[in-house]
Amino acid sequence: MAVVTAGDRAGNGRRRPRAAGAFRLSGGMSGGAASALVLLALLVLLPVLRLLWEVAGPALTGETSALIRVLDAPMTWRATGNSLAIAAGATLAAALLGGPFALLTGLTDVRGKTALAFALILPLMIPAQIVALAWTHLTGSGSPLLKPLGLAPPVGTANPVQSSTGMILVMGIEHAPLVFLALRAALRAIPGDLVEAARASGSGPWRAVRTVVLPLCLPGFAAGLALAFVAALGNFGVPALLGVPAGIPVLPTLIYRRLSGFGPSALPEAAVLAALVGVLACLGIAAQMLLQARVGRRLPSGSRPAAVLALGRARRPTELVAWGVLALVVAAPLAALLATSLVRVYGLPLGPATATLAHYGTVLALDQVGRAFANSFLLSGSAALLLGLLAIPLAHAMAAKGGNGRLARAVGLLVELPHAVPGVVLGIGCILVFLKPLPGLGGSLYGTLWIILAAYLARFLPLALRPAQAACAALDPALEEAARACGAGPLRRLLTVVAPMVAPAAAAGAVLVFLTAFNELTVSILLWSQGRETLGVVVYALEEGGSPTLGAALSVVTILVVLAAMLLAGALGRRLPPGIVPWRA
Repeated sequence: MAVVTAGDRAGNGRRRPRAAGAFRLSGGMSGGAASALVLLALLVLLPVLRLLWEVAGPALTGETSALIRVLDAPMTWRATGNSLAIAAGATLAAALLGGPFALLTGLTDVRGKTALAFALILPLMIPAQIVALAWTHLTGSGSPLLKPLGLAPPVGTANPVQSSTGMILVMGIEHAPLVFLALRAALRAIPGDLVEAARASGSGPWRAVRTVVLPLCLPGFAAGLALAFVAALGNFGVPALLGVPAGIPVLPTLIYRRLSGFGPSALPEAAVLAALVGVLACLGIAAQMLLQARVGRRLPSGSRPAAVLALGRARRPTELVAWGVLALVVAAPLAALLATSLVRVYGLPLGPATATLAHYGTVLALDQVGRAFANSFLLSGSAALLLGLLAIPLAHAMAAKGGNGRLARAVGLLVELPHAVPGVVLGIGCILVFLKPLPGLGGSLYGTLWIILAAYLARFLPLALRPAQAACAALDPALEEAARACGAGPLRRLLTVVAPMVAPAAAAGAVLVFLTAFNELTVSILLWSQGRETLGVVVYALEEGGSPTLGAALSVVTILVVLAAMLLAGALGRRLPPGIVPWRA
């Protein structure tokens, strides 16, 4: 049994629980577990490392032709400037939307907090290309909602959302949940004692919020802004559908156009462009990590949360305004998408005489759609299953204390990198790694589903790992200690003690992986080949091919699958602590 020190006891004589993993036979992980963590980190980082070598390797030998060509091209700097400006604008829009909702649900007694969070987070769960598609149908000249009201732009004029302003608006709405979640987490970590001390000193409730709460949560808010900036910088779906028709290049679309036009021969230049995106993104990632570390230092964990503020008579008007905003930025575009999928001919107003379900039958009967559904279910389901199973032992090993625990945290930080950097960086890295035949296999993964699965496993591992880590940290270490005292070895303790208790969190993480991977586009658009289409690729292709009603019908079906998976994750989240399922209050 572990020795109980005076610092482990509370005032009533009971021990304070420590994180699971504090009891290890050698004070940390075994050498084999540490080696496994390092190997796992190398596997998920291999595409990024290969990309860096593709850029740095020729430079070290003096062969800088690709680097010089890319850096000398005016289009490179035009796309870079557009990427930075649009990402900055989208970050501001995300702050203006996500920040107030975080304060509303985190500080006040507004009703329906889970429903509000669910509605706000929905655009982040829906694929970016479908969000952009919904907005083009809402604001176009054939809008089924605005045209009957006489508010649609004239026929033959440009769609107003297909512009820099439109891209900023749509990406701001899509990434507002990142600001919302970061700020809400910071608000939850503020000790209630500080607010009560301010109130006891004579401050009113709103003055206490202004002078105590808001300054303390500013680092968390800034971390959310950094996340939104990085996400906007690597977004492909919105610029592809809104920027390309308007002639506004950004770095992700420029990389795609180079590869689609020249194939593997354009890889050296595409690698330089992807590395440029990665460098810009890493600056934002570094800022986000520093700010989150500052939140952890300033706000002690485990503190009693602050009491919510009563809105009084202002509660009902506040709720109406909140739901009105969500109806405008979330419900209206999705309603326009649904209406477009139901009209016989694009541009007609929706009514009893023009409504039809024929587009659903037509699109679901297409061979490429059937393959895309099968491929997407196979890839996202396999990634969710494998990562959900891997998350339990990995999270348990990473809970170790001491020197190996520091190694585990460092490896965990590296594992986050493929998910944090834009998808085009990982996609180009996977092409470079798997284009040539692998040693010992005699074949290449390029052009197969295996390369997409490998990219999904590397990119979405953190989504499965975070809930399992939170669950492992909440385990009572006495349970595993008792099993050890009864003679259970490490594997048996993992299977009989840890796994059953962490399984709900791992399942929730697996559902989040499925949600994200099912309609993924940024990585898939670079890795797919004929017969290996994914659902996100087909939706994009239908819209680009001039089939708006078919694209809308397939998008609606996709959204229904996303909603079903979100409801499943929400049901699992009822058994888990707050924060694991992001939209649960």
